[in-house]
Amino acid sequence: VFGLAEAGIESVMVNCNPETVSTDYDTSDRLYFEPLTAEDVIEIVRKEQENGEVLGVILQFGGQTPLKLAAALQDAGVPILGTPPDAIDLAEDRERFQALLRKLDLRQPANGTARNGEEAVRVARGIGYPVVLRPSYVLGGRAMEIVHDEAGLKRYIENAVRVSGETPVLVDSYLRDAIEVDVDAVRDRADDVHVAGIMEHIEEAGIHSGDSACSLPPHSLPEPVVDELRRQTAALARELGVIGLMNVQYAIKEDEAYLLEVNPRASRTVPFVAKATGLPVAKIAARAMVGERLRDLIAADRPALAHIAVKEAVFPFARFPGVDIILGPEMKSTGEAMGIDSDFGRAFAKSQLGSGVSVPREGTVFISVRDRDKASMIEPGRRLREMGFDLIATTGTADVLNGAGVETRAVKKVHEGRPHIVDSMISGDVQLVFNTTEGAKAIADSYALRRSALLGRIPYYTTVAGAKAAIEAIAAIRAGGLDVAPLQSYFRR
Repeated sequence: VFGLAEAGIESVMVNCNPETVSTDYDTSDRLYFEPLTAEDVIEIVRKEQENGEVLGVILQFGGQTPLKLAAALQDAGVPILGTPPDAIDLAEDRERFQALLRKLDLRQPANGTARNGEEAVRVARGIGYPVVLRPSYVLGGRAMEIVHDEAGLKRYIENAVRVSGETPVLVDSYLRDAIEVDVDAVRDRADDVHVAGIMEHIEEAGIHSGDSACSLPPHSLPEPVVDELRRQTAALARELGVIGLMNVQYAIKEDEAYLLEVNPRASRTVPFVAKATGLPVAKIAARAMVGERLRDLIAADRPALAHIAVKEAVFPFARFPGVDIILGPEMKSTGEAMGIDSDFGRAFAKSQLGSGVSVPREGTVFISVRDRDKASMIEPGRRLREMGFDLIATTGTADVLNGAGVETRAVKKVHEGRPHIVDSMISGDVQLVFNTTEGAKAIADSYALRRSALLGRIPYYTTVAGAKAAIEAIAAIRAGGLDVAPLQSYFRR
């Protein structure tokens, strides 16, 4: 709205949620509180056409709901500013999109579509377990699940979702231990593309992007991989015909990029990208959608970032008795915080403080990880010991750490009898928890552990990547504390 005002264009806001402060009555020239349905929006357009020419409707800034109005508005003769409805359908129609990827020679995880239980079993067998299951056209990862065997798939089909021709299930190969990446980009009508931000997720692929911490710029990806992500994103934006904003999600496995999803709209990461880069991304996209050139809106000689910003999710777990804090493909967060500093460790530490988590400077760390993560915890365990932390672990993890020369005391699991790990946590003997698990039984068995950490306000990380980031934060804090500086100071040269 502010960007359009600067361009001399009057704007009308349609909002279905009166509680959102971003659309106060004096922000836009006119404000309607109405449901975001085709009938209501078309009626508003007709009313506004009585006052003068309506240049068009912008659909990209309200998530998935307004995007679904594109075809109906176009059929009613309402001009669509930005990405045309056919391009929106091209990004969301799986068969059309796969044809586009083949044309551009871009990779995607093996996948298929199932319209009944037998078809889902057949597709999953062909792809190989584990697989990610989700109903088509879902929001916020609702009803998405990672299943590791046929029993889990059949339980999902029976309990989690109705499968029919109208609501097929999408079956995707789950790329184990891949790094997920979000990319936000803007394209103008002259075919110029600006990649506004490349964000490396701290949690591995399979955790919903809204729940994952992420760093901008990427803190561990090699530069050739980052360059390839820029190239693929620009190629996608041009081939799709996007005008304005686009969000792309990739998984990086063994330095190869796999395309997970493309959203031809603003994503929840846009405000973070704007704050982290000092570039008003939404304003630039709005101006591009009404015909302005990116080269006139963005300085060609913008300096590279000399800082790193980390976005962390904020969760409401403490307010809901009995809820499990383990993360997965279904979104659970209710907010975000951001940390910014000259290096990753300090930025991550600030993001944790902003989201209500205080990592310890000393004390005892409990480690219990699934078999395939045990070797990955040797070096983090060694760093913690060097910083003076005591380590305790369940028997299997303790054996691996001790075998590698990292002194660790074994402690019992809950079902192995008392005193067990939860007793130690309740007694205040544990200051930090690293716990990874998979499979329905292991997740159920470790529920008491996660719940005790939540109630005791003990920092708790459920991925190896999260554990390593937490150790970087601890090292940064122990090295001399965190300085506070105004956001603007990071963009002065």
